[in-house]
Amino acid sequence: MKKVDSIELYDGIRLLVLSARQTVARGVNLLQVHTNYEIGRRIVEHEQGGADRAEYGKEVIKELAERLTSDFGNGFSKSNLEYMRRFYLAYPGREVQIAQTLSGRFGGPDKKLPSSIAQTVSGQSTSPGAQVPFTLSWSHYVFLLGLKDQERGFYEIEAAEQGWTLRDLKRQFNAGLFERLALSRDKKAIHDLAHQGQDVSRPQDILKEPYVLEFLGLEGSATYSESDLEAAIVEHVQHFLLELGKGFLFEARQKRFTFDEEHFFIDLVFYNRLLKCYVLIDLKIGKLTHQDLGQMQMYVNYFDRFVKNDQENSTVGIVLCKKKNTALVEITLPKDANIHAREYQLYLPSKEELQQKLEEWIEEQATNEGAE
Repeated sequence: MKKVDSIELYDGIRLLVLSARQTVARGVNLLQVHTNYEIGRRIVEHEQGGADRAEYGKEVIKELAERLTSDFGNGFSKSNLEYMRRFYLAYPGREVQIAQTLSGRFGGPDKKLPSSIAQTVSGQSTSPGAQVPFTLSWSHYVFLLGLKDQERGFYEIEAAEQGWTLRDLKRQFNAGLFERLALSRDKKAIHDLAHQGQDVSRPQDILKEPYVLEFLGLEGSATYSESDLEAAIVEHVQHFLLELGKGFLFEARQKRFTFDEEHFFIDLVFYNRLLKCYVLIDLKIGKLTHQDLGQMQMYVNYFDRFVKNDQENSTVGIVLCKKKNTALVEITLPKDANIHAREYQLYLPSKEELQQKLEEWIEEQATNEGAE
């Protein structure tokens, strides 16, 4: 096989890496992401000049991996370079600012990075209205490359907005967050979810079905009480807040209020700063009953009348139960009630089952729209 003519490509990438490595530690990870994107762009554009693109591309990456690894050590294996190539292909159109900043402007490895790179790394726009194209770590993006387009967009937005670690991101994906949110939305809202992330502007936006509480460690327990469930949630409240979603603040457990000389206790009280309202959660380890719904209605009424102020929105009540009865909920509560029953489970759901449910849900909506 004829030796790949990639000297110019190699020299350009070598200079790019040398220049990038001179950045300050504070921006090194973000600059690594930008640099890897630019490396991917150069590889793809160089491949497009080959006669047999598939074989030619493999040979280019193999040769680059050997030479870059010899010069810079770990980080430039064949598989890593392939990730960079896929990274560029997965995020088309984001190269405008990166390419202008990083591409072919450096006079040599002795020179410092231009101020435009420092601005990009620190999150400052290089021009009015410009945005930093990438805000997560390289490890985040390597994981995101394995997701479908809709999910990739959603999880990238949510991870950036909520500051998820890579571990948080993997947990939310494995718990089927996208599917659990999408199952309560119409087709347009699912599209918005994929392209804009989770918008929290009404109580329904914070609900999931089911809530996944595998982090409590109760799955293997033969028996556990509602007190055990509550104590485990409080012990793992950071994980529970992550599961609840955006804007939640933990206020109290076993919140007591007295009415007509009788004491009542609300299991968990939260406040959602985005909705500007209290969110009350009552825990039930068995099947939902109409008494459970009536009790939560009383809790919500009390908070609305005696706790919240005039600037705050109506209180939301969630009965978190092991098994709910949708028909019971519908016949017990008025349609405009701010009370919701949701199931929880103590193990990670099957991604395949959730995806199947979502496909069936979308198909059902399309059928209903056609009938109308």
